[in-house]
Amino acid sequence: QVQLVESGGGLVQAGGSLRLSCAASGRTFSSYAMGWFRQAPGKERDIVATIYWSGGSTYYADSVKGRFTISRDTAKNTVYLQMNSLKPEDSAVYYCAARLEATMAFGSWGQGTQVTVSS
Repeated sequence: QVQLVESGGGLVQAGGSLRLSCAASGRTFSSYAMGWFRQAPGKERDIVATIYWSGGSTYYADSVKGRFTISRDTAKNTVYLQMNSLKPEDSAVYYCAARLEATMAFGSWGQGTQVTVSS
């Protein structure tokens, strides 16, 4: 059973930075891809960034390219999302998710952490 626990959300002014963490447990994650998603009130859950646990290949949504960085610490089984130059439109609940590389759908989710960016 994969367990994902996010932390690091909060309130920050526009232009500021936050780092989200996702502690993963319950599996050996070498065959997994990890992702960060976000959902603002009244909107769908959107992908933000993904990373392959083995090799570290990454993907970013256009809206966050150049501002956000996803990384993982294999020794700590933790995935990070460094968010810089934050904008009010980045405000959302951010979720960590995991999927096996061989599957398309993210099947394991964390509980989410709130990020609020004030203007």
